[in-house]
Amino acid sequence: MTNSETKATLSFSDGSPSLEMPIYKGSIGPDVIDIRKLYGATGKFTYDPGFMSTAACNSSITYIDGDKGELLYRGYPIEQLAVNGGDFLETCYLLLNGELPNAAEKEKFVSTVTKHTMVHEQMQFFFRGFRRDAHPMSVLVGTVGALSSFYHDSLDINDPHHREVSAIRLIAKMPTLVAMAYKYSIGQPFVYPRNDLSYSANFMHMMFSTPCEEYKVNEVLVRALDRILILHADHEQNASTSTVRLAGSSGANPFACIAAGIACLWGPAHGGANEAALSMLEEIGSVDNIPAFIAQVKDKNSGVKLMGFGHRVYKNYDPRAKLMRETCYEVLQELGLQDDPLFKLAMALEKIALEDEYFVSRKLYPNVDFYSGIVQRALGIPTALFTGIFALARTVGWIAQWKEMISDPEQKIGRPRQLFVGAPKRDVPPMDKR
Repeated sequence: MTNSETKATLSFSDGSPSLEMPIYKGSIGPDVIDIRKLYGATGKFTYDPGFMSTAACNSSITYIDGDKGELLYRGYPIEQLAVNGGDFLETCYLLLNGELPNAAEKEKFVSTVTKHTMVHEQMQFFFRGFRRDAHPMSVLVGTVGALSSFYHDSLDINDPHHREVSAIRLIAKMPTLVAMAYKYSIGQPFVYPRNDLSYSANFMHMMFSTPCEEYKVNEVLVRALDRILILHADHEQNASTSTVRLAGSSGANPFACIAAGIACLWGPAHGGANEAALSMLEEIGSVDNIPAFIAQVKDKNSGVKLMGFGHRVYKNYDPRAKLMRETCYEVLQELGLQDDPLFKLAMALEKIALEDEYFVSRKLYPNVDFYSGIVQRALGIPTALFTGIFALARTVGWIAQWKEMISDPEQKIGRPRQLFVGAPKRDVPPMDKR
């Protein structure tokens, strides 16, 4: 960031002296006003619930322009990365290192990740401590945090090599842990990773193969999963990423920080949105029930929401949704599911939302969660695991953001303040006066 020639001047109507604050310019996007001296100079805080107008850090990883419907990873449009940018591990390399890999760099990176996909054998005992019907996200919070119990050789956050090793381990082991959570929930034996498969193919192998027969990799489905992972890899300073940064600002180890991010992602307003979208479709039941459902959505007093449509940041079409829509139709075609009742329902609802003036005027376009949920269901992934797939994809973004934060000389432990509205100072009365 660079200093702007202009300054921001804050004036007070209560007679307090005005304050001049520097303005910084990013490479693209809004300028920011540096308010770090505000409290010291005036004794006042800013008030910004939800931090919608607050830049908590400077970052060079991901950029979003919600009005244009634009998402950039290290400057590259998501549309180009998803179509022309290779597989998910190329995107991982880009987010971690700032540039796309050449052939030699990619080969080395893929080899390194592949050789770290196994988890410690004692992790099996951790899984056995959970109920079989436990939500996969609760299992992932526990098992990812537990990784720090096994890898003491990479916990020094001030050592660049340790940070690098931890990043590789987390990216490599997340698919294994997510697949283990699924296998445990259905009572099937854990499946070990295979070094001869790609990242996404290996995950599907661990998810769906059994000792009874060989799992046949379908390249169309692997490509679809790869696109899901690429589109969810990072998304600027969202709630879970901010959680990872806040936890990391205390000096917590990276495994604990990612576990904190997973816990935040679990919320239905964040990573649980695609799960909520599928639940909504199941509640609607059939195409015949859509008109009544749409009427409820339009009724402000009904409390019924159209899940999987609209986005807090994007005021235009979510660029990831366009790509996920293409993948959705490819997968349905490949699996012959065009006439499946639930998928026909989803497509009918999509058509109405794209044409109905009520939704078009409010820019409630289908978002990435709507389509990714449909694709994951078609792939055979249970609804309860949708957010686990999201966590698998977002791990690389969390780690990239965590590494950037640790290396930032301006970084301090996160400590938001508050507007206190409780009782002022008072004395404790004796018991007989209460």
